[in-house]
Amino acid sequence: MGGDFYDVFPVDGGRWASFLGDVCGKGAEAASVTSLTRYTLRAAALVDADPTAALKALNAALLLDAAVGTRFCTAIFGLLDPARDGGFTVTLATGGHPPAYHLSPTETGNVRVEAVRAKGGMLVGAFPEAAFASRTLHLAPGQGLLLYTDGLTEARTADGHMLADSGLANFLAQRPAPVAAGALIDDTVALLDTLPDTERDDVALLALSVPTLDAAPTGITTTAHSAAAPTAGVSVGQERRP
Repeated sequence: MGGDFYDVFPVDGGRWASFLGDVCGKGAEAASVTSLTRYTLRAAALVDADPTAALKALNAALLLDAAVGTRFCTAIFGLLDPARDGGFTVTLATGGHPPAYHLSPTETGNVRVEAVRAKGGMLVGAFPEAAFASRTLHLAPGQGLLLYTDGLTEARTADGHMLADSGLANFLAQRPAPVAAGALIDDTVALLDTLPDTERDDVALLALSVPTLDAAPTGITTTAHSAAAPTAGVSVGQERRP
């Protein structure tokens, strides 16, 4: 049992919320904190869908629950607001979590990869006055967004080095355009399958993409996958279109 968690769900006015994170540690205790985390973030978003407010609510809940003890987590929370071009305005708030990656097709047929980093963003559940940072981007038709836990970038390659941010960015830059969430998850899982599984941490992946205007139906597609170390034990695929 691991501590990785994710979810995608509707809020109000055609908006959608998503989150992904990683509770420190493994086993039954981490899994119990994961349940509290998912419930709190969902409930908080239904009251106030602002991503920073959701992380603040989770921070307070983790600090108040004596059963949690010293457990904390990293998390990234996103709010997707429909835009006129068929895409979405995405606001991402982070609490000590690795950056998301925004994949955008270029005119030459390649894919531009940008790490979405919000300045600041402390661990969730570690400090009473923790500050969380957010950043806004536009997810246009044909573009994709990949969220992941650090088990991906800390996975070791055949030469013993970590994949790291640079290796992940180089891998994503080779994806075909337009970007599709399902293909992005499949390709990333295939990448993990090529890496040695010795001492591999849990990995959770969440990809979001907006179909091109000539594709039907319109909206956003999300696909998620989780794997328990050292072998891929559980996988979950989701297709959701607001």
